[in-house]
Amino acid sequence: MSLDATLLTRLLQKDVNAFEQLYERHSRLVYGLVLRILHHASTSEEVVQDVFLQLWRNADHYAAARGPFVPWLLTMARNRALDHLRRKSERQRRLEDQTDQLPAVFAAPDYEHTLDEKRRAERVRALMASLAPQQKRAIELAYFEGMSHTEIAAALKEPLGTVKSWIRNGLLRLKEGLQQQAKT
Repeated sequence: MSLDATLLTRLLQKDVNAFEQLYERHSRLVYGLVLRILHHASTSEEVVQDVFLQLWRNADHYAAARGPFVPWLLTMARNRALDHLRRKSERQRRLEDQTDQLPAVFAAPDYEHTLDEKRRAERVRALMASLAPQQKRAIELAYFEGMSHTEIAAALKEPLGTVKSWIRNGLLRLKEGLQQQAKT
């Protein structure tokens, strides 16, 4: 019997530890799929929580005879993400229907805001380029690839404490650089 099958059997008995292990094993994979569909981190995190809550409540809906657990879990995650998109689309359509009834209001483009965002992005890129290569890579893996510190340490073949220090010190340098530039 596979580890997932064993954990699911325990989950059917409402074993919290089994649930935690399933979450730890598969949440990053589920999050990656949901994020690809929704393109929004905080919304994706909410959907992942919904998926695992649904798993907790409905673990008995999984039938091993119909296929492996992970594709079933990913299908459930995909469906939840698509449901979220449909609800969002429906809300947007209703909002547009309502705004059709309102008088048209013209707003001038906010060039200053756009320019500020562009300058801020350039400052962050410049500050990232000024970091030591290992700090830069560790931060990129953590924030752009969604890897945990443990995964980064394994990928870079460095001790976990070293990776944590690189990330912490790199983020502090970024913060200080942004604060200094904000004062000027």
